[in-house]
Amino acid sequence: MTMPKRLIVAIDGPAGSGKSTSAKFVAKKLGYLYIDTGAMYRAVTYLAMENNVLQDNEAVIKIAKSSDINLKFIDGVTHVSVDGNDITDKIRTPEVNSNVSEISKIKEVREALVEKQQEYAKRNGGVVMEGRDIGTVVLPNADVKIFLTASIEERAKRRTKEFEEKGISISLKEVEDNIRQRDVIDSTRDVSPLVKAPDAVEVDTSRVTIEQQVEIILGLIKKAWEN
Repeated sequence: MTMPKRLIVAIDGPAGSGKSTSAKFVAKKLGYLYIDTGAMYRAVTYLAMENNVLQDNEAVIKIAKSSDINLKFIDGVTHVSVDGNDITDKIRTPEVNSNVSEISKIKEVREALVEKQQEYAKRNGGVVMEGRDIGTVVLPNADVKIFLTASIEERAKRRTKEFEEKGISISLKEVEDNIRQRDVIDSTRDVSPLVKAPDAVEVDTSRVTIEQQVEIILGLIKKAWEN
């Protein structure tokens, strides 16, 4: 699909709703830059764990502000490096999963990372950015806003499969419990909670394939472009 206009696309939704996978395919089809904001919060969480400062908000804030977090989307994978060190695989673990929502609640952490995310979008033309507060906080003037949802059961199955593919052993129940907990934390936090932007289009991905998701999103982008 070729479009003369370079649009800003914001995709939000809870864990396991299909944001990352569909956003990657959409960006690739359009030749846009793909930005996984969740990877940035995971990077800060991983660094906090490595430095044993998960409970020290001031130390975590310092990490978020001072770390040079770089994202590069190569061959379908978001490569994450901090201060020149690749931590791509290290941020996709059950341990990081269990702590990232708590780190994301910290106001100053969000402010620091939102600034970095907005700079990414400003430097580039067409952008597909996904996360939890893109359409409401990071890119409130995005040309297209999409909010993906799916049942907890379906999201847990997807995440469990992802772990299995990486050789990580974890039970479906454990993943489901973690997702429920993350949903509560993400949607009730005081700063930038996970909510659907008033002008976002909601898409339930529970019973559609990734290919169908991508086609739905591309259709919404095409409609916005034509208008």
